[in-house]
Amino acid sequence: MTTGTMNQRSRAPRHPRADGERTRAAILRAAASLATVDGLEGLSIGNLAAATGISKSGLYAHFGSKQELQLATVEEAERILEAEVVKPALAARPGLAQLAAVCEAYLSYVQRRVFPGGCFFAATALEMGSRPGPVKDRVAAINSGFTALLRSFAATALEQHQLPAREDPGRLAFELHAILLGADTKFVLHDDPAVLDLARQVVRQRLGLDSGSNAGGT
Repeated sequence: MTTGTMNQRSRAPRHPRADGERTRAAILRAAASLATVDGLEGLSIGNLAAATGISKSGLYAHFGSKQELQLATVEEAERILEAEVVKPALAARPGLAQLAAVCEAYLSYVQRRVFPGGCFFAATALEMGSRPGPVKDRVAAINSGFTALLRSFAATALEQHQLPAREDPGRLAFELHAILLGADTKFVLHDDPAVLDLARQVVRQRLGLDSGSNAGGT
């Protein structure tokens, strides 16, 4: 029986592709964290090797160029943003509740230091803004997509008469995004949770939640 068990184990299939995918995921998670501190341009095989314990040759096997590494890192950061911020918001009731939920999820994502340098896309937007190319384009598209999500939540809230009829969804989305980005910057600079609490208060006031009057007038 022992021999049979050993033979079964010896015949157990290996999954090198799955192992490779897990290794790649771990590399990209480390790269996304490093990028919020050192920048996407600061990513290097040497830094990643030190952060992950993977040899430089092993890292080179996963990425053919620095740009490929940068784009894959942006994709990983987008996946994390979706999981940490977007999905919790989508689970809320459509309209005003989703607006409040997405702002709270974003501030929580910053406060829990999902990335050591704050929001990945806040950290990399300014860095890549002056560097034309596919990496800048992807970062810009994701930032625009987040603003569009805020705008869609605001539009739904307006349709459901949860906001004043004079409210402009695009302007509200811009204001909320600006509040979130400002809170992220100040929190990273000062390491003070009170900054995020203040941002929460400002968001609730802007959405009319503190006054208790969610339904919009004419």
